[in-house]
Amino acid sequence: MKENNELATGKLRLRLRGINGNVEGRTWESDTIMRAGRLTTLEIVLDDTSVSRRHAEVRPTNDGWHVRDLGSTNGTFLNGTRIGPGEWVVRPHDILRFGNVTIVVDGLRGSESSDSDSPSPIEAMQVAAVGNSSWEEAFSLAFVGEESSRPRSGEQLQALLRAGHHLVHLESEEDLLHTILRDAVSTLKAQRGAIVLADGPDGPLKLRALDTGTSQIANRTAFSQSLAQRCFAQGQSILCCSVTEDPELLGAKSIAEGTMSSVLCVLLRTPRKQLGVLHLDRGLLDEPFTKDDMYLADALAAHVSAGIESSQLLKRQRELFYATVSALAQAVEIRDPYTGGHTARVTAYSILLGQQLELPTKEIHLIKIGTPLHDLGKIGIDDHILRKPGKLTPEEFEIMKTHTVKGAKMLEGVIELAEILPIVRSHHERWDGSGYPDGTAGEKTHRLARIVAVADAFDAMTSDRPYRKGMPIDAAFAEVEKMRGKQFDPECASAFLAIKHRIMQEMQSETKNMNMQALGLLRLAAVV
Repeated sequence: MKENNELATGKLRLRLRGINGNVEGRTWESDTIMRAGRLTTLEIVLDDTSVSRRHAEVRPTNDGWHVRDLGSTNGTFLNGTRIGPGEWVVRPHDILRFGNVTIVVDGLRGSESSDSDSPSPIEAMQVAAVGNSSWEEAFSLAFVGEESSRPRSGEQLQALLRAGHHLVHLESEEDLLHTILRDAVSTLKAQRGAIVLADGPDGPLKLRALDTGTSQIANRTAFSQSLAQRCFAQGQSILCCSVTEDPELLGAKSIAEGTMSSVLCVLLRTPRKQLGVLHLDRGLLDEPFTKDDMYLADALAAHVSAGIESSQLLKRQRELFYATVSALAQAVEIRDPYTGGHTARVTAYSILLGQQLELPTKEIHLIKIGTPLHDLGKIGIDDHILRKPGKLTPEEFEIMKTHTVKGAKMLEGVIELAEILPIVRSHHERWDGSGYPDGTAGEKTHRLARIVAVADAFDAMTSDRPYRKGMPIDAAFAEVEKMRGKQFDPECASAFLAIKHRIMQEMQSETKNMNMQALGLLRLAAVV
């Protein structure tokens, strides 16, 4: 009872501090229970839709402070890990996340103590920090060292130049992250490395790249979640020279299972925002990281962070552009009620075919943009032809054929779309030269147009029309085989036949989605 009385009379106080969103900078301190949620009657009121009304509680016990989830919808996280049922020990500098709201445990102390008595997170973990230095200063720190064992300046410069080269020559965010990490592991002589990035402005850190080097370890032990989260929350790159000097880290499962002895957590940031953390470690038989290693790692991080941010922006812009192109394609289909879903299916088949042909990333990107627009010119076809329920007359068909030229003409003024013009203009050309509008044969027709031609014809064969039933799938594949080297590029046709099972899976998936949408409409109609 004595211990309980001491807790109740303020012998052990907990101080929490908000570090993101609308709670950033707010603090809560108590020696009794603190409940968190959206209810205004709670001790910690979190006005955020990701937080439940009664989300979690932090309370003192005989064994110290513990956190408990109260059945929240979006979960309670301790140092990046979602906690299960029961109570979990809370220690100084731990990171708590309720939904998307993040709070750091600033201190755990007796009521007679002052805030200045508590060591900083950096001091408590036996680490040194360079994160307080400006983004620009991180570069110069790489060339200023205190130890004779640091890498020579020439080697430092080569590492930075390599990083700059990657930023210029790699378009894929995934490729960029893995290349940066591979160079960092090699340059800093780490046994393994990981890059974790924030999932949205207030989201958790997620593993985005992993380099296990020569270590055969599971992903869950590839980095310390708690250390990475502390680095990100404090906004400082940190060096832990030896985990054996830090009881908190020594007891961590990721540290023990990952055989980590020395750890570098480097903040990835630009002058505008924090992106995530570069996590490097060395093993028990390796020399520990030094401050000079930390300076170089921080310089590398500062150098590549702008590229990571740009690649993320580019990815978001591409996704937005894909959505815009898809919406424009749907606008075309609205005018032609007999081809619903045609562009989406042709695009999916074309991407699968392009991947089977091992096209470079850039050409896959062009297929994603160009294929949804391959029938754009149908906007310029009169309704009495486009929407005709029966078979077109020869004269009407000649007019319909002009959609290829009309579509290309519409896009000619957009310089950025010049590379997709062959898809729009030439997807009805044939390998034997009997297609339209230009009658090009063989490889004189652009390769991307030859790819889309196979996918477009296959979907036309398997789709129902008012005047005919679609072919059985096997018959359509047999037709592709028959017309290989006549209507279709033989290489494209062979590759398409090689992925028959994947095409059929895509067709089944599309049918399932359409059925789900139809069911949803029926349910909506029933409610109305």
